Amino acid sequence: MLRASSELEGEAANLDALMSGSASGLAGGDALLAFAEAALGDDAQAIATARAGVVEALDEASMIDAAGVIANFQRMVRIADATGIPLDEPVLMMTQGIRADLGIDDFGGSRNSRRLSLFKRLLGRVLAPFSATMFKRLASTRADIDH
Repeated sequence: MLRASSELEGEAANLDALMSGSASGLAGGDALLAFAEAALGDDAQAIATARAGVVEALDEASMIDAAGVIANFQRMVRIADATGIPLDEPVLMMTQGIRADLGIDDFGGSRNSRRLSLFKRLLGRVLAPFSATMFKRLASTRADIDH
């Protein structure tokens, strides 16, 4: 989704930065990563410092947006992990490359999802390049509906 939404905006997402801890190619990226990392901890001073860093690098509205995104992802991950929600097969098929690239399957929550058959893994690899086109069409359809 991140890769496709970035492409919709005409930008390339550097997904390696998510796992390496560097987002220097993104405006305010290092400040945003520092904020996300601090927000996952319990050091109030580190969180306050990181919030101030985002305001300095970007602005207050961006810091508020980032806080909302961090909170929402934490909520979703905690619900999924607590209930053991597996990824459904279409998502498993379409995301196997990015999950491998980022090492997501190494996280404990991946145990909740079934392993794909060889046929479905191959089909997913064939269809994955078309996912960006699918998301673009969905986005344009949504834009048409909203207007």
